[in-house]
Amino acid sequence: MERVNNVTVFIILGLSQNREVQKVCFLFFSLFYTLILMGNSLIILTIYLGNLYKSPMYFFLSYLSLVDISFSSVTAPKLISDLLSNNKTIYFVGCMFQLFGSHFFGCTEIFILLVMAYDRYVAICKPLHYMTIMNPERCYKMLLGAWVGGLLHTTIQFTLVIQLPFCEPSVIDHYFCDVHPLLKLACADTYIASVVETANSGTISLGSFVILLISYTVILVSLRKQSAEGRRKALSTCGSHIAVVIIFFGPCTFIYMRPDTTFAEDKMVAVFYNIITPMLNPLIYTLRNAEVKNAVKKLLNRKVSWKVNVK
Repeated sequence: MERVNNVTVFIILGLSQNREVQKVCFLFFSLFYTLILMGNSLIILTIYLGNLYKSPMYFFLSYLSLVDISFSSVTAPKLISDLLSNNKTIYFVGCMFQLFGSHFFGCTEIFILLVMAYDRYVAICKPLHYMTIMNPERCYKMLLGAWVGGLLHTTIQFTLVIQLPFCEPSVIDHYFCDVHPLLKLACADTYIASVVETANSGTISLGSFVILLISYTVILVSLRKQSAEGRRKALSTCGSHIAVVIIFFGPCTFIYMRPDTTFAEDKMVAVFYNIITPMLNPLIYTLRNAEVKNAVKKLLNRKVSWKVNVK
């Protein structure tokens, strides 16, 4: 059936209609987005200039930072500009781009977190076979699998939405184009689309969350056999991963496990996995990781020395 669509522009309500609140939010989210760009870029530079990428853990961490930058960049710039704009609109093409980009990078991040959990499991539970199991070829294959998995998930979501007809009023009660708010605007039966969307996004979010909790439980139990120093290092690394998992997966599960239902709180909940988590990731991984902190210090000292020599 040919899609009949009278909507070329959507109106975005954003986080708040209060002008004073919008000004405060503009300052905060501008700061948050700057920290996302700077923090994650610093992680990537530190890993590659410090030759840490040869370790599978840091290899995957560099791509997690890249995905965090991309994920937040899909929605944050538009959110920030809308906070000072009287005309909060987005074209249909831009809306579909936000939908595709947010799900693609969000799902890819989920799969990278799964791969990182597997890497920690092998490192702690099978240390003698670690370099054999986590060889470079396998690392690249798992990374490719994360990107392909994200693309497959997104293709399903995107196909469900783009073929729907949208009619006036085209007001999105959110700060970006997501599946649930768009399904509410469709002037057609969306029951099948909502069920498939929940089965897809909900299963990935909740299923991955459960798998990660089980894997880290197995890791923590196995630490009883480690030395005191080994337990300390393993707990430091795993603690970082567990913190990211809880902050990221909690909001995702809350939103995407509910078919055809939206709450006013969804907008603020989405901020956690869209902006807060990408901002906190560099802090969580650097503050709890001595090797990364030392590499950052060396990188900063190298820059200071270079500036002094230039002068």
